[in-house]
Amino acid sequence: MSDTVGSIPEPARPRRPHGASAAELAAVLGAPAPSTDLTLQGVTLDSRAVEPGDLWCALPGANAHGADFAAQAAARGAVMVLTDPQGRGRCEAAGLAVLEVADPRAATAVAAAVVQGRPSRRLATIGVTGTNGKTSITTAITRTLLALDVPAGSIGTSGTSYRGADGRDHAIATVRTTPEAPELHGLLARMAEDAVETVSMEVSSHALVLHRADEVVFDVACFTNLTQDHLDFHGTMEEYFAAKQQLFTPAHARHGVVCVDDEWGRRLAREAQIPVTTYTTREDVAADHRARDLRAEGYGTTFVVDGPGGSRTLHAALPGRHYVANTLAAELLLAAVGRSGEDVVRALGEAGTVPGRMEPVADAPVRGIVDYSHTPDALRQALLTLRAVPGTRRLLVVMGAGGDRDRTKRPLMGRTAAQLADVVIVTDDNPRGEDPAAIRREVLSGIEEGTTAQVHEVDGRGEAIALAAYLADVADTILVAGKGAETGQTIGGIVHPFDDRLRLRDALRDAHPARGGADDMDEGR
Repeated sequence: MSDTVGSIPEPARPRRPHGASAAELAAVLGAPAPSTDLTLQGVTLDSRAVEPGDLWCALPGANAHGADFAAQAAARGAVMVLTDPQGRGRCEAAGLAVLEVADPRAATAVAAAVVQGRPSRRLATIGVTGTNGKTSITTAITRTLLALDVPAGSIGTSGTSYRGADGRDHAIATVRTTPEAPELHGLLARMAEDAVETVSMEVSSHALVLHRADEVVFDVACFTNLTQDHLDFHGTMEEYFAAKQQLFTPAHARHGVVCVDDEWGRRLAREAQIPVTTYTTREDVAADHRARDLRAEGYGTTFVVDGPGGSRTLHAALPGRHYVANTLAAELLLAAVGRSGEDVVRALGEAGTVPGRMEPVADAPVRGIVDYSHTPDALRQALLTLRAVPGTRRLLVVMGAGGDRDRTKRPLMGRTAAQLADVVIVTDDNPRGEDPAAIRREVLSGIEEGTTAQVHEVDGRGEAIALAAYLADVADTILVAGKGAETGQTIGGIVHPFDDRLRLRDALRDAHPARGGADDMDEGR
C-alpha cells in the first residue's frame, strides 16, 4: 500500500449505517428501557463529532464529566446519551433521552459494536501487543496481503489505512495507537462495508485497560515483548504485564502467538487462557518455532526457521534480530488466518521497510537511519543492529525523551546511548508541556562518568541533526531515534511541522554534497 494513501482523510464510520434500536441496546446493556424507542445510527464520545441520529457517550473524566457538554451534543443532533448516574441530570436537562449504566466506559464498547452491527465478526482479525514491534508486524502483514491481492487493512500508531475489494486505497486519520471503541468499531464497519478480508491491529496496554478494544475477539493475538515504558500510566511492570495479558483470554482472542525471547513472554505462554504458539530467536529457549542461522543479505536478514513441519527459510526486509522476530511473527499470524505457502513467504520477504522503522534516508558516504525507538530496549536493539552492519565505522545517535511521559526511562535512554554509540547528541523529542532543558538533563543524568562516547547537548532537534551530519565522516552511521515517521514536534501544546527523515536527508546533503541519497540506493535496499 502506498504510504501516501488518500490525500483527504476519510471519516471513521461506514457510509451506510447498520443502526440499532434504543430498546435493543438497552436490553443488551441491562439498562432500563427508554420511554420512547429510537433508532441509533452511530456512536461517538466527542460532542463535537456528533452526527444526527447518534448515541453520544458521556463518560466521567479526571477533570470534568462528559455530561458538561450535553447541550453541544444535543445541538448537533444526538438522540440519546449513554452515561452514569452522575451525568444523568445534566443530559436530561439538555433534552436527551438517557441510557444509564454503572460503567459507561465499558458499556461504550458494547454500544459501539451493537450499533455498528458487530463488524469484527465479518473480518479476519489479528491483534498485536507488546512494547516494541507492533507497527512493524501489522504493516508487514497488510503489505504482504495486498501484494497477494487480498483486501486488507491495518489500525495503529501510523493511523488507519486499507484497500477494499474494489482496489481503492483509503486513509483514515486516527490519533491513538488503538482508537476509542466508537471509532474502532466504526473503522471496522467501514472496512467490512468495503469487503476487506483481514485487518491487523495494534492493541495497546492503555486500550486494554480502558476498554477500547472490547467486543473484538481476535482470531489470533500476538505478544512481541515487554520492556520499560508507560509506567506513568501503569505504575509497575507487573501492572503493565497484567494489562497486556488481558488480550490472551477468551474475551479477547481465540488463539495466541507469543514470542518467548524474554521472561515476560515465557510467563505469558504459561499463563495464557487460550491456546498459544510460541516462537523465539534464541538458541537456549524452547519454542514451537525457532529462528536460526541469521545471515545479512543486503539491508535485511535471511534466516532459517525450525518448526513442527520441518525447516523453512524466511527473509526480513530490515536488519537486526528484532526484525527477524517480527518477520517470523508476521508469518505465523498470517498462517493463523489461513494465509501460508511460497507466495506468502515471497511477499513477506519483499514487504519492504516500514516508514520510520530503521528507515534508511541516506547510504553514502554517510549512512542515515531514522527509527521510532523511544524506549531503552528499542534504542539498544537499534544501535546493536547498526553496529553490526558490515562496513560501519562510527555510530552517531541523535536522541532524547518525550515530555509528559514515563520519566524513569529517561536516564536509561541516556545510559544506553552512551554505552553503544561513539557520539551521543542529546536533544528534544516531543517536550509537550515540560521544559525541554529539564528533560535533556534527566537523559544526560544516566550517562556514566568516564564514558568513552563523545556527548553533546543541543537545544533544538533540527540543530542536533545538523550537528550529527557535520560530525559524521565517510562510513559513519547516524541514527536519529525517537520520532520515526512523525511529521510534527509537540512543544508547549503546539505541533510544529518536523520530519526527522527530511531533516536528516537535508542535513547530510548540506554537509556531504557528494553523498548518495536514499533514491540512489541499490534496488531492494
